[in-house]
Amino acid sequence: MATPSSYCVKTDTLRAGTFLPLSVASSIYDCHFPKTLISCRSPIKLSLKFSNTYKGIGYLQIRSYISPRILTRTLVARADANRIDDDEAFEVNKDNGSSKTDADLEQQQKSSQLAKRVVFGLGIGITAGGVVLAGGWVFSVALAAVVFAGSREYFELVRSRGIASGMTPPPRYVSRVCSVICTLMPLFTLYKGQIDVSVASAAFVVAMALLLQRGNPRFSQLSSTIFGLFYCGYLPSFWVKLRCRLLAPALNTGVGASWPTLLGGQAHWTIGLIATLISISSIIAADTFAFAGGKAFGRTPLTSISPKKTWEGAIAGLTGCIFISVLLSKIFSWPTSILSAISFGFLNFFGSLFGDLLESMIKRDAGVKDSGSLIPGHGGILDRVDSYVFTGALAYAFVCNLLPVYGV
Repeated sequence: MATPSSYCVKTDTLRAGTFLPLSVASSIYDCHFPKTLISCRSPIKLSLKFSNTYKGIGYLQIRSYISPRILTRTLVARADANRIDDDEAFEVNKDNGSSKTDADLEQQQKSSQLAKRVVFGLGIGITAGGVVLAGGWVFSVALAAVVFAGSREYFELVRSRGIASGMTPPPRYVSRVCSVICTLMPLFTLYKGQIDVSVASAAFVVAMALLLQRGNPRFSQLSSTIFGLFYCGYLPSFWVKLRCRLLAPALNTGVGASWPTLLGGQAHWTIGLIATLISISSIIAADTFAFAGGKAFGRTPLTSISPKKTWEGAIAGLTGCIFISVLLSKIFSWPTSILSAISFGFLNFFGSLFGDLLESMIKRDAGVKDSGSLIPGHGGILDRVDSYVFTGALAYAFVCNLLPVYGV
């Protein structure tokens, strides 16, 4: 810290009962660079004093005399022999006058964020569980709503400064039309079963709209739009195929035998329902185990796309995913082979992992931390469902093509 010297103080026009900026700078700098430290109540008298310094940190004590009591504010100023930094931020506890460190504020913010994540996470989990059990139009409409929100976030990411600086984004009217098309895909899947021709036709119409637009059409517009149709609409529709189109009854499960007749009875428990429950539960387990394992043992980075992911966390996530898959297969008596259950767990894990990494790559190029702010504590819809985008298609292909007689 610089040698002791007098300090000049500047305060804005004082108003009773309000917090106003207070600036202070050392006279050895000729007061050319006043430092705004904090807002404080309107004082009558001020006495300024620097206490002992340590590692370039000085503690500026401001004593304000306000009858009938004395309020003391202790602020922290960082200075060296050359300058006073203008980019430092300081906080003060207005309740008891004690200063709050950055670590305290960060800890409070993390606690608040964790509470939001837990509350909204439980709400989302309970709601999603009810929707999956209901199936049919309830499941398809709920998925369509998620698809619409996710597609809007995707096209906003494409238009963000980070991505748009290196490419030409599609026009807004094209992105809005694509969001509507993506929303209709789960509903068409429920109604028709196969939507390959419909998706190809929609892609053709969108391509023509881009090619015939005014100005100079770019390939980046076409590629980002067609990928949006595939990523936001076509892939999520496989969850409808898995849950609502695989209607073969799961006769071996004991849960169906005790299921109320008013809710569908034994026939309600189909292969599609059990496969969907196991797939979603194993993805949740993979995320939970990966987070806990990475926090406790994470040392080796997994990929530069997502620096916080580690090999240790990935191994923990894989273990949790397989464990839940095998456990639920025993409860539901599907699939009957333990090797099939382990393979199903492997497939769900890698589908969720690469779905997460793909969305992280998009956000990294966009220069954003979250895809949106729709869900408090969780970010946007894409931040919550990125692990499920590819997994539905992989699970559907696994059940239909790799398990003999659907694993019964």
